[in-house]
Parts: sequence; structure tokens; C-alpha cells
Amino acid sequence: MKIIVTHTSPDWDAITSVWLLKKYLAGWQEANVEFVPAGQRRQSREPRAENAEQKDPIERVGEDEIIHVDTGLGPLDHHQTQDTTVSAASRTWEYVLHQVEHGENHLTDEHKQAVSRVVKFVVDTDHFKEVFWNEPAADYHEFSLLGLMEGLKQDKPNQDAFYMQFGFQCLDAMTATFENRIWAEKEIAEKGVKFETRYGKGIGFETLNDTVLKLSQKMGYVLVVRKDPRKHYVRIKTIPSTPENKGIDLTLAYEQLRKIDPDATWFLHVSKKMLLNGTPKNPKMKPTKLSLKEIIKVLEKI
Repeated sequence: MKIIVTHTSPDWDAITSVWLLKKYLAGWQEANVEFVPAGQRRQSREPRAENAEQKDPIERVGEDEIIHVDTGLGPLDHHQTQDTTVSAASRTWEYVLHQVEHGENHLTDEHKQAVSRVVKFVVDTDHFKEVFWNEPAADYHEFSLLGLMEGLKQDKPNQDAFYMQFGFQCLDAMTATFENRIWAEKEIAEKGVKFETRYGKGIGFETLNDTVLKLSQKMGYVLVVRKDPRKHYVRIKTIPSTPENKGIDLTLAYEQLRKIDPDATWFLHVSKKMLLNGTPKNPKMKPTKLSLKEIIKVLEKI
């Protein structure tokens, strides 16, 4: 039997370490997960001596294969070092990558980059570096993985296996999010069509990746347009209003585009900050025949 051992009330470092092993280490997908008091081990219930040399994290005890993570001071623990760039998750990811590169499994560079970003977040927060975030006391940080797990443990106390399964789903989702972000970063750098408006810089894309919209706004573009090359739908977004700055009103763009292409279905959001032509929420909407270049020409003049 294959067994992964970590500490009770698992934090994100422990959860991520177990997730990495079960997801990427060949033959360990169905491994059982067991919990011990923090710092202890499954067999002796005592931590290893700090000078004990164990290079292979897989221990063989009778017919069982056992890996300890984030507990027991083995190769995939980190409590024997004061290095704040290291955690159990980073050591586990390094170990898993080595096994993947020398095995039959293959991970794309984009996927490895995405997991590496997830792991970096876990390492930083395991060393409490979230206190250095922008506005660290702001409410929106409670919507992060950290806040969700803290609330979950209060709502459903002493349910270690449940925390694990919840964490696995979150980590799968976060990996997909970072894959989209990496793709979007590449699209912005290499394929974005930049243009100028009287409000500031804009950028347009022909891409399937909707992440380019929000990421471009976060990078300082005041107006962003994306055309879906497959369904030909268009999304145009501008930054939200603030008390100091009302920003861009897309009403004029809406009127001009309806005039140029009256057969298409155009929808102006009540905020006047989002203009849509086609959406999965309304499959009856008719896509525009205008090219991205033609749409940008309209946006440049508003």
C-alpha cells in the first residue's frame, strides 16, 4: 500500500504537497493519506533527528511505501531549515519534477510554470509573507485561499480529509487559472494590437482567451477589446468609474457600431463600461461581421 503522511489540520503547504504527489508522481494517484500530530512520523511518532540522512522520501515499511510531507523532518519537510524560500511544497515540487523528467509522464512548459506559481504562493504564505501584500488588512484578502481555509476549519472542525479534498479542487482550479494567465501574458506581449484614445492607451486581441481583458486592465490599458476568432463575438471593456474619475462612457461606441453593423446584436451594459456583441449567456445574439481593425477604428475616435 502507498501512504502519504502529513500533519493534522493541514495547511496549504501540507495540502499542496499531498496534491503534488497524488497528481504527478507516477503510481501514487490512489495513495492513502494519513494524519499525525505536527512534527511526528507514522511509525515512531517521533520526528527524525535533524542530522539523519534520508535522500529518498519513499520509505518501505513491510509491504507499504510511505512518504512523509511537512512533518517528521524528512526530505519533504522544511522545519529543519530557516530558509524562507523553502517549504514542504517547494521541496515536493522539486522532487516530483525530477521524477517526471526522468519518467514517462510529460508536462508542458506552460503547465509547469503554472504549478510553479501556485507553489510560490504557498511558500510565501507558509512564511506569513502575506503581511507584505498591498493593503494587507483589506477585506478582499479574505477571499483568497488562506481566508477560505480558515473559515472552512471553523465551519467544519476536525475534518482533515475534507480539507484535503477541498484543497485539491482549489489547486486544480488555480493551476488552470495560472495556465490561462500565462497564455494571456504571452498574447498581450506578442499579439496585442495597441492603439491610442483620448483617455489613454487601448489594446485589442483576436483570441479565445478571455483572461486578456482583465489582465490588460490591471496592466494599465484603459480600453480593451477581444474578438473571438471562432464565434466572432466581441467584448469591449473599460475601467470602472471612481469618485474622482468617471472614465470612459461607451455609449458613443455603441451607437457607432450599431450604425455600421445594424444586423449584429450589440448590448451596452447599464454601467456604460462594457459593450458586448455575443455572449455564452445569450446564444441568440448575432455576431458582428466587423474585423478587429474596424472595431478599433471606432474606439479610437470616441
